[in-house]
Amino acid sequence: MFFTIPTVLTLTRIVAIPLIVGVFYAPLDQPTRNLVAAIMFMAFAATDWFDGYLARKLNQTSAFGAFLDPVADKFLVCASLLVLVHLQRTDVFVALIIIGREIAISALREWMAQIGASKSVAVHMIGKAKTMAQMVAIPFLLYDGVVFGVIDTGVWGQWLIWIAAVLTVWSMVYYMQKALPEIRTRL
Repeated sequence: MFFTIPTVLTLTRIVAIPLIVGVFYAPLDQPTRNLVAAIMFMAFAATDWFDGYLARKLNQTSAFGAFLDPVADKFLVCASLLVLVHLQRTDVFVALIIIGREIAISALREWMAQIGASKSVAVHMIGKAKTMAQMVAIPFLLYDGVVFGVIDTGVWGQWLIWIAAVLTVWSMVYYMQKALPEIRTRL
């Protein structure tokens, strides 16, 4: 089946991109835009966990779903980073590091799959930590306000996005080191 529940949830992350971007062009005041965009990002990002859970629970895993899931994640993160750069809430350097790594590691994983060495670049804890830092930093930066009168999400978001950038480089080096022996045997 092409359109399973998990695949539809994954597709919602791609559909979310113009919606999140469009919020910042809506005739709303800035605090409302920020709140709506942050909530939308969190809701759509949550589908990443939920679609994987449902795919396993309902036995609806598919090659298409396995391909689409990381693509949807990368689209959502990259589009959100571009919005944040446009709003001047994050540094373009951070966005370039994160987006560049996503492209490089996606290409590396594709190449490793073609040569039958996918396991050498399987998801590692460093990559998961990077993703977690991004997924908290982005809605914090989208919201860009004070929560509960004490948590300045703009400041925390800046710290977390820089931590994500450091983890991004670290994870890229890790995956490249893991792939290097396989690459050397193929040259």
